[in-house]
This record gives sequence, structure tokens and C-alpha cells, in this order.
Amino acid sequence: MIELSPARIRVVIADDDPSIREILIDFVTAQPSLDLVGVATTGDEAVEICREQEPDVALMDVRMPGTGGVGAVRRLRQMGSCTRVVALSAYADRGAVTEMLQAGAAGYLVKGSSVDQILEALHRAARGQSSLSPVVAPMVLEELQERLGRDRTAQEAQRQRVANIRAVLEHRRFNMVFQPIVELATNHVVGFEALARFSDEPIRPPDEWFADAEMVGFSIDLEIAAIALALADLEHLPIDAYLSVNVSPVTTISERLVPVLLGTAPERIVLEITEHAPVGDYERLNSALKPLRKHGVRLAIDDAGAGFASLRHILRLEPDLIKLDISLTQHIDTDRSRRALAQGLISFGAEMGSKLIGEGVETATELATLQSLGVPYAQGYFLGRPAALPPL
Repeated sequence: MIELSPARIRVVIADDDPSIREILIDFVTAQPSLDLVGVATTGDEAVEICREQEPDVALMDVRMPGTGGVGAVRRLRQMGSCTRVVALSAYADRGAVTEMLQAGAAGYLVKGSSVDQILEALHRAARGQSSLSPVVAPMVLEELQERLGRDRTAQEAQRQRVANIRAVLEHRRFNMVFQPIVELATNHVVGFEALARFSDEPIRPPDEWFADAEMVGFSIDLEIAAIALALADLEHLPIDAYLSVNVSPVTTISERLVPVLLGTAPERIVLEITEHAPVGDYERLNSALKPLRKHGVRLAIDDAGAGFASLRHILRLEPDLIKLDISLTQHIDTDRSRRALAQGLISFGAEMGSKLIGEGVETATELATLQSLGVPYAQGYFLGRPAALPPL
């Protein structure tokens, strides 16, 4: 027996099929418990009528011209409309059902449903309840089961990430290697970039380890641990060489970085901030950098030329060093567009008072081209691969 709502239900019909539309109009107007307050032939019309009439329920086709049923439901939710939508469609495929329900429909009926089924669905929707055609219910259950499975898989993957990062941090299952940075005019090593290498399973590139650490909330912990391990070798580097360490904006503004850096020889430290790391608040970042730079810590913008962010970083942070990304330096000897961009960054850096370092140099001709353009420093496999420091 259908449980009727105490008040009459105000209904809008939306369907682009004239024959279906007429049948639904006759059905709604014949029901003592229903009031027909509007008829639409497109999703856009349905949204407008619902906005004007504020019906209790919209009986809506899924596939219509324009916005369509799915788009109409989404727009109604965005508008904050209280109208509940019951989908009535010839499409009973899982994709259509899932999309409509995820958009916010209160029910999904297949065309051919009985009069009693439609009437009950309208009343249930008006009471804030859902309805599904028998043929649709198994699809929804299957979708929910698969989603739960995906969620469990994602949760297990997250737990594994946490376990991996904790093991790396607790047991220091990584080491630092150092790549030389060379002054081209003298061929003298002026600095070393510290790079992390991980020995724990699964074996993969360092950037994936740091990405996982960020995903599980340990990015600052891992960066600080890597910086501290690199700084422990500072005294083993040539006395006239600086040490460059990579740091994200998030770690830079944390209170944990300052004591780590100022506990050594800050005038020999360069912080590299990649252009790929988003900066949400430059004023806060500059404020965090101010005491470090006051004690002699220098700032480098890494990966310059890989995208537009580097120009903004340079303008807002006024770095001491700008590192040309490998995507720019590779083949710079044979690609005039790369040379033109490099020349522009060189001029830009000169105006800002920043010196340039060419990264990823792998051939003698790339090195010669950079030197001819006026780049004073470079690093790359041609000049020296990252390596652990020799034992004392």
C-alpha cells in the first residue's frame, strides 16, 4: 500500500519525448495527492521552472537536450533548491544510473514502471526518501560494493605509505649524495647540491618518496631529516664550497627549519626552492626566509624555465641564484628557442641581481653554449655525477 504524504505534492515534469510527456501529465493531473505546477522539455527549462515554482518533486528524464537531467540536478543542488528529483528514464545502464544518483537525484525509475511505483516514488521523494526500480537496485548495490573495494584498496595503500615513510625516518634508510656545481670561468667547484637516495623497498626515485611523504603528512619530517643528514657532511666539503639543499615552501615556513640551518655555518648554505612547489603566501615565505638570509643563508630558485611559476618566484623572492632547468639546458647547443629563453632568463636574472646555474649539462657543446651565453655556473653529469663523499 502506498504511504501518501499528508499535503498535496507539487510536481514538475521534464521530458523531451512528447508522447511520454503527455502520459505523465495525464497521470499527475489524475492523482488527488499531486499538483502539476510545470512542464519542461529540456534540462534548462526544468531548472528555470523549479527556480520559479519551487516544486516538491521534479519527475525528470535523464537524456534531454541542453543541460540534460544530470546537469539539471547538479544545477538545482548548486542553487540550494529543495526540489527533490526522481529520474524516469528509458536508460537502465549502470553508467546513467550512477551518474544521476551521484548528481543528487532522490530516485531512479525505469520507463515502464507501474503507476503505483511512480506515485510511491514521488511521495517517498517528498518525504526525503529514495526509490529505485527493481532492475536498477542491483546496479547500485554493485557500484557501492566496487566503491567500497576501491576505498579499502586506497586505505590499504595509504597505510602502506605511512609504514614505509615511518620506517625510512626511524631507521634512516636513505643517504645523501653530492653533485658538484662548477664555476665555468675557472673550472673550480664552488658548491655541491645534496640529493637524497633511498635504499628501502620499494626501490623508486627520490621524488616519489617525497611525494608519498607529503600524501601522508610527513613531508616536513622527511625534508628536515634529509637536510640534517646533508649538513652533517658540511665539514667534509671543501672549505670554500657551499652546500645546496632542497626545501619546499611548506618546510621553509615551519619553525623546525631555522634551528637546523643556524646550528651550522649558515653562510655556506643555499636553500633551493623548486618552481614546481606552489607558494600560497609569498609574504609569509619571505618572512620565514628573512632571519635565515640575515645570517648568510642564500636562496636559489630551482627548475627555472620549466614553467611560468619560476618568473613569479624570482620576482617575489629575489633569489641569489637561479637554476636553469634541465629541460632548457639539454640540447641548448642545437635549439635556438632554448638559447633565446635562456638568454631572456640571464637578462632577467642580471636585472634582479641573481646569478645563473645551468642544470643537467651532459655534453661539452651544451657547456660551451651556456658559457658563451654568459651563464657563470653549471652542474650535470658532464661535470660530475652525484656521489657519496669518500670515507675519511
